[in-house]
Amino acid sequence: MAKSMTGYGKAEAILENGKITIEIRSLNGKSADINLKTSLIPKDKEMGLRKKIADSLTRGTIDVFITWEPNAAENAKQINAGLVKDYFAQMKDLAGELGLALGSNASGEILSTLMKMPDVIDVKKQDIVTEENWPIVDAAFDRALEAINAFRETEGAILTADVTSKVEKILACSKEIEKYEKARTEAVREKILARFEELSLKPDTDRLEQEMIYYLEKLDINEERVRLRQHCAYYLDTLAGEEFPGKKLGFIAQEMGREINTTGSKANHQEIQKLVTSMKDELEKIKEQSLNIL
Repeated sequence: MAKSMTGYGKAEAILENGKITIEIRSLNGKSADINLKTSLIPKDKEMGLRKKIADSLTRGTIDVFITWEPNAAENAKQINAGLVKDYFAQMKDLAGELGLALGSNASGEILSTLMKMPDVIDVKKQDIVTEENWPIVDAAFDRALEAINAFRETEGAILTADVTSKVEKILACSKEIEKYEKARTEAVREKILARFEELSLKPDTDRLEQEMIYYLEKLDINEERVRLRQHCAYYLDTLAGEEFPGKKLGFIAQEMGREINTTGSKANHQEIQKLVTSMKDELEKIKEQSLNIL
């Protein structure tokens, strides 16, 4: 079954000091364009991770987001006690030089002031993803990729049903053209004869019939309709039978368009032109949807 290039997958990795959330989102693209929107992945793991993602998702514009949620204890802020003591010593020296007394009743204000000094309060710094916990993170990536592939399969089924219905509408329009073929031929014949009458010409009957046959053959659209049916069948077979049909479907749709356009240029009939317009409309939708098929 064809897959969509649009997808979303999410997984979590529980580490000793917190939780990592991995989100992978993809849109249509000509190749695997992978954007790791994170600084948490160690550089020595990045190349292998990119290969894993490309092998799993094949094509698309792929964005990978990783967020970190530390445990409460790990997120606790630390007071740099040594720096506080140094600041206090400097305050005492300055107070002595200025002849000021640092009484006990001002201790609360002094401490509050010290706590606002630069670098007194630090957040604990640590390596989040390490060699030891990488297998846990890597397994979470596998789960996120499984999730996005499942999403792509679901979207692919919807896409398949949609483009299939549109191809069937094109085939139905092409079939409907048949009922106008006789009237169209007669109209062309009458138009030619009427022109001769306007010019008061009496051409040779046999020669006129030969020229009429030649002209009508030039306007014949049966071959275009036969080729269009073949292209439609090829499109549906490719959609159902190939694992990654997206690129090929685009080429087949171009061939379908060529036959529809030629049919329109030869039509010379109002109702057939309406059907051709409907086929063009469905084909444009097919082309747009084909861009999102993997």
